[in-house]
Order: sequence, then structure tokens, then C-alpha cells
Amino acid sequence: MSANTISWSVYSIFATAALYLNWHPDIFSFTGNLGILKLVVWVAFAAFLAYSVYCSFQENIFRTIRKIAEFHWGKKIGIDLYLGLFMFQVFIYLHEGSLAAVLWLVPTILFANLSALLYLGIHFDSIASKLLGL
Repeated sequence: MSANTISWSVYSIFATAALYLNWHPDIFSFTGNLGILKLVVWVAFAAFLAYSVYCSFQENIFRTIRKIAEFHWGKKIGIDLYLGLFMFQVFIYLHEGSLAAVLWLVPTILFANLSALLYLGIHFDSIASKLLGL
């Protein structure tokens, strides 16, 4: 079995479990004042997921990471990515507490913004409610 198949299988299991365990009737409801913004999050997730799958079958991610890590900007981009993901983990902690942050930590490290966008889509209504007092 190829590394691509294994990684996408793991991601599929994670995403299915995240959706199942956090399911609510309004998860794909795009009505209300922020409905269009919620739709943008889900469309961004779907587009990023599709492009990520496409890229994974065009190039080997580990070989690519090794190559760009040879450059100063490549290292800077990697640090920037994971610094942003760390901040997103803090956001999850503030939104749901330490257990949720721990449960989302490994998928966030492995799948980066695919996990972040999935989390935002699933919890959009709750996040908007807390941030905007709706």
C-alpha cells in the first residue's frame, strides 16, 4: 500500500470521526447573517482538500519538504506554518478546553490546515456565537 493511500485513509477516518462526533443539524446550514461566511469556510475546505489530494498524486510530499527545507525561505515557511497551527491549537483550547485541543493536536500536526479548516467548518456556529455574542 502506498504512503498516499495510507495518509489519505488516515485523514478520511479522522475527518469522518470528527464530523460524526461533532454532528449537529446546522453543520451545513448556510442561513443567517454569517451564512455566506460559513459557506466560504466549507468551500475553502473542499477546494483545499481537492487540491491537496491532487498534489499528493503529483509529487512526494516528503521529497518536496526536504528540497524546500534546503532554502532559508523554505525553513521560514515551515516555521510560519507550524507557528500558525500552534496558535490555532490555542484557539481550540480557548473554544473547547484542553481535551479537545489534545484530540485535535496530532491531526493538526499531520494534516495542518486541512484539520484547521475542518474544525472551523464543524464549529463555525459556536465560534461565531462566542466571538460575536450572537
